[in-house]
Amino acid sequence: MPGRDYTAAEVDAAVQAISDPERLAHAQDVVAHLAPQLQRILAAALEEGGYFGNAHASELERLSTSGDPSELRVLVAEEARLGMLVGVAVGFELARELERSTPKET
Repeated sequence: MPGRDYTAAEVDAAVQAISDPERLAHAQDVVAHLAPQLQRILAAALEEGGYFGNAHASELERLSTSGDPSELRVLVAEEARLGMLVGVAVGFELARELERSTPKET
């Protein structure tokens, strides 16, 4: 089943819908259940992308001893953003997989 493009209005409506506290609580429960598997997927994606190689370790070492906490905060913020982006991509693929594997009612 090929994916489809979503309009900005559809995405806005979906974000509004999942902002409902009950739906959000259910989503949090699902994610908490999947956290170990999702963490492995994120780590693999970041490793394959070369984000946590020797250069990253060297940069962390340099920043931890540089005495400039603002540079370290920028690096941590960039890592958080990258993790969220990978997480969203995984979420989209998980939704597509669930859609494919869910029997359709006739």
